[in-house]
Amino acid sequence: MTTIRNRIGERRTAIGSRVLRRLPAGVEPAPYELFELRPSGPLIGAEIRGVDLREPVGPELFAELDRALLEWKVLFFRDQPIDSAQHRAFARLWGDLEVHPFLAQGDVPEVVRFAKDADSVGVENAWHTDVTWRAEPALGSVLRAVEVPEFGGDTLWADLAAAYDNLPADIQERIEGRTAVHDFAFSFGMFMDPERFAAMRAEYPQVEHPVVRTHPVTGRKTLFVNEFFTDHIVGLPDEESEELLAFLFKQTTYPEYQARFHWTPDSVVIWDNRATAHYATNDYHPHVRVMERAAILGDRPY
Repeated sequence: MTTIRNRIGERRTAIGSRVLRRLPAGVEPAPYELFELRPSGPLIGAEIRGVDLREPVGPELFAELDRALLEWKVLFFRDQPIDSAQHRAFARLWGDLEVHPFLAQGDVPEVVRFAKDADSVGVENAWHTDVTWRAEPALGSVLRAVEVPEFGGDTLWADLAAAYDNLPADIQERIEGRTAVHDFAFSFGMFMDPERFAAMRAEYPQVEHPVVRTHPVTGRKTLFVNEFFTDHIVGLPDEESEELLAFLFKQTTYPEYQARFHWTPDSVVIWDNRATAHYATNDYHPHVRVMERAAILGDRPY
């Protein structure tokens, strides 16, 4: 019995306690005057009430929404019957939008459509940060529910600053200053014929990003590797790189760092792609699930 208790104690010590720090050091929360904000938990995710996305968003409202996004990383809106043009206009408040080279477009070029049914199974069910295969990955994304299944199809987000904060000190030391190679080939490349792959590879070569990036606004350090797009850590032997990446990928999966959202028709979510990873559950097949997304152009991670 003593041996079992010792093992449990050692194991729990190795895992460590979860320290949940939502805001950067020295930043105090301030109230929101133009909408109601209802946190989903203590760390990440909040529902915004009292905003109609069909109406123009003025500078004062945008300032509060932007502050809420930086503070909570993911914002949820319910009952927002907007069309693709309004969707695009809302996302553009944060900057220019990408036209995705691989995904199907919706009604406007900047909005992509994810349409799943009995003949098309969801494949987004791995933790990832969007378009890290670009030299300048997305600042954020706005996702809208067009048609949802009767049950299932939730999306989860993880706070990558919390994931970094709670890494063991020796792991933080191992990854300090290191970079990793990101590549579209593992996800989109498998669906391309050789000629198209060669053309896309010429346009989107492999790119290196820091394993730990610094958020350009909050200054928080965030873990910046993901299962979809990260190939290897530069300068490490293959086996060591694979082992370390597997450990870092797992760090995203702890529920303490996560928020989960159940979609209803006309729900809209915006997330900070510099601070989060997300996972779309594939538990609704063969039912229909149609989502549309606009991604905001970002900057080069450092």
